[in-house]
Amino acid sequence: MTAGSLRGRRAVATAALALTVGVAVGSDVAAASNVVSGLQGGSGTVTVPTWLFLLTGGAVIAASGMLSMLVTDRAFLEEIHSWSLTLPEPEAVRKWLGRLGAAVTAIVLALVVYTGFTGPQLGSASFAVLVVFVGARAGLTMVAYAVGNPWPAIDPWRRVAAALPHGFVEYPADWKRWPAVAALLALIYVEIVTPLTQSPATLAWAVLGYSAFAVAGAVAVGPDAWVRNGDPVSTWFRFYGAVGPLQRTGEGWSLRPPGSRLREADLVTDLSDVAFVVLLVWELTLSGFVVTPPGETVVEALVGVGLPPVVAYLLLLLAGFALFLGAYLLAARRSRERATTYLTARYLALRFAPSLLAIAGGYHLAHYFAFFVSQTPSLWTALVNPLSPPAPPAFTRLVLPGWFGTLDIAFVLAGHVLAVWAAHATSFDLFPGRLQAIRSQIPFVAVMVAYTMLSLWLLSMPTGTTPFVQG
Repeated sequence: MTAGSLRGRRAVATAALALTVGVAVGSDVAAASNVVSGLQGGSGTVTVPTWLFLLTGGAVIAASGMLSMLVTDRAFLEEIHSWSLTLPEPEAVRKWLGRLGAAVTAIVLALVVYTGFTGPQLGSASFAVLVVFVGARAGLTMVAYAVGNPWPAIDPWRRVAAALPHGFVEYPADWKRWPAVAALLALIYVEIVTPLTQSPATLAWAVLGYSAFAVAGAVAVGPDAWVRNGDPVSTWFRFYGAVGPLQRTGEGWSLRPPGSRLREADLVTDLSDVAFVVLLVWELTLSGFVVTPPGETVVEALVGVGLPPVVAYLLLLLAGFALFLGAYLLAARRSRERATTYLTARYLALRFAPSLLAIAGGYHLAHYFAFFVSQTPSLWTALVNPLSPPAPPAFTRLVLPGWFGTLDIAFVLAGHVLAVWAAHATSFDLFPGRLQAIRSQIPFVAVMVAYTMLSLWLLSMPTGTTPFVQG
């Protein structure tokens, strides 16, 4: 191939990539201008027919998938995804920063427990609630997928377990990451059926219980095995951190294009990893579903046939997770059929699963960015006065401008576009033929379209409170 031909192909590829991003941004503006979505008891108002709004969002992802398929220059794809800049971090710096970070986190956790029991029993004025849900659930997770995984440097439970006698039993290799999946399901369930955001004392008990669980697990099988396989928090941040531009290496940090890590084969290595990744998408969908009118109707219907509310929520959690996971695994089987490849459906499921992490990041940002920004004044007030909090009126929410709601739609669609691009790059790693690579993506893009339309549908709904969960 001549240099001029190569430059021409790269120009076409660059234009297609730019057009993909442009379509996404343009649709964000068009859709978001008609939607105002509130994350805390607000309402989403769609001034165009809902079916047209959802169809537009789904069409954006389908269009971005088709446009990305125009980028078939393997050298260009490799050039984009392999670019990196090494940021050295001396071993001594890493060691002491880790110790300092873990010590600070341990102090914060102790304050969470103490203030949860002794502080004001009002979620919006509680150090415990604000730090856990605004600082960690929202802010720290955003740091993971927007910057890089911060958890290894601040994990206090691993440090405690490492200082104790540990490694009494060998972690069963066949278990893979299924304990982390089960533990995350349990955490999601507890968050749904208990008033953690409204009752600081309940949250303090939950933090104590999880701390005991995390330390006991790390002591039993050893900190390294536990963090890698059984700890849902470490797995949570490891997967979200894979989306970020900063990736830790043996020499320090590597600055890369966002999402570049998602094409690598060593990120998702077992079906338990696939389940965890899908669960990250489902838990955000579920948290939005249960506070919208359709979710309230489903829960009330289940309770109406005689199920206790706690059983109804458990059934909804597990059934929805099974549906999301089943849809993804079905896409993997269809991908194998369309690509006519010797690669197994299981292997395709493993390789394409990391692209869903971009979707999870977009969902998380849509759910929590406005919440985080609006609660920043209260979080700062709590951090400055953890032991002697002022009266609740001192804890104020930042009033956001009306256009802020447009960002929710932008975040959802941007996450999906990045996911489509990551899946596209992965397909060209797997298949030698361009047509074969393109055909393999179609079932996964179809699943992404379905996820997009569902998430946008939820964003268009008014939101309330979780039925039958009392503070």
